[in-house]
Amino acid sequence: MKVLVYTTLFPNHLQPNNAIFIKQRMFHFAKLKDCEIKVVAPIPYCPPWPSLGKRYRYSQITKYEIMDGIEVYHPRYPLIPKVSMPLHSLLLFLSSINIIKKINQTFPFDLIDGHFIYPDGFAAVLLGKGLKKPVVLSARGSDIHQFTRFKSIKPMIQYALSHAKHVISVCNALKQEILALDINGDKISVIPNGVDSKQFYSVDKNKARKKLSLPHNKKIILSVGSLTPNKGFHVILNAFPKLLQEDTNIYLYIIGEGPFRSSLERQIEALNLTQHVTLVGERPNSELRIWYSAADVFCLASFREGWPNVIMESLACGTPVVATNVWGTPEILTSPHVGFLVERTPESIAKGLLNALNRQWDSTRIQEHVAWRNWDSVALEVKKIFDLVLGYNKK
Repeated sequence: MKVLVYTTLFPNHLQPNNAIFIKQRMFHFAKLKDCEIKVVAPIPYCPPWPSLGKRYRYSQITKYEIMDGIEVYHPRYPLIPKVSMPLHSLLLFLSSINIIKKINQTFPFDLIDGHFIYPDGFAAVLLGKGLKKPVVLSARGSDIHQFTRFKSIKPMIQYALSHAKHVISVCNALKQEILALDINGDKISVIPNGVDSKQFYSVDKNKARKKLSLPHNKKIILSVGSLTPNKGFHVILNAFPKLLQEDTNIYLYIIGEGPFRSSLERQIEALNLTQHVTLVGERPNSELRIWYSAADVFCLASFREGWPNVIMESLACGTPVVATNVWGTPEILTSPHVGFLVERTPESIAKGLLNALNRQWDSTRIQEHVAWRNWDSVALEVKKIFDLVLGYNKK
């Protein structure tokens, strides 16, 4: 079985942490017997002008690289942020069709595996029609419950879902949203993400804190994610004064980068939290297990999440989680022995964190909660869907 993976969100040599969950799923798929993949991950065109700031890095990404033995192509496509959003998929299609036709000559792939329904998925369906290849799409969260709000984009999302041979949803809550778009439920399967137990496992807390130069006698809360309003770091900060009223020995470390950083910095200063909150910045994915292990509790206050990998990673490291009760999160935190679900308010988050910090947790039990969900099992489930689409078996 030969599969072409198509997505704009994929790791590259300059952004190794970018949507690493897609790489994990499909690279584990490629390890299965008689399964091969190539990846086409388009990049926005950007002239090599350092004055362009953060967008300049796009010009430095190579057009072709080999990652863990897998060929990855990065064709360029024109993109004007916000302005060209309704044309995003068409621009992707036009920039990718020639390189994919060329790939097909030496790697006659059986199907296209598209990730994120818009813009990637709609472009993948157009590519599939042009090349007469079946398309399987994976919905992951914001592609459904955010982009369907735009009148110009919703019809394209419905078209992509309708014309894909099969749709994979990362959680049941997201599947229900897809069903609400009048998509046939027989073609939707729920396949949650996994966690890499070889990378995420418990490290002795004192050793972890020593390695990171963190205080040994403090109560530490950790949060990880892109610094965007959706992730809710500002809500956690608003909850923090309530925490300090009960216990001044609490500290928060936030790992990640993004456009919301300056706003968070101002909020930290305005709330007089500079001694208790640290914006760590982006850290290598391989270092995260040390941070999870060093924390007393992990907190995620997102407004929306498909299947939050950071929760899986924290639990795999034996660290309990306090997270907002949204989308796929309650499908992970199914037991009070691994964490608490809270509402997205400072009061509810503060209460949940205080309860978690004052409770004795069984680290082994927390790890066992997610140990069954590894990327090998995910890859096998994905292969069953591909087999079904290609007529290799019957459902």
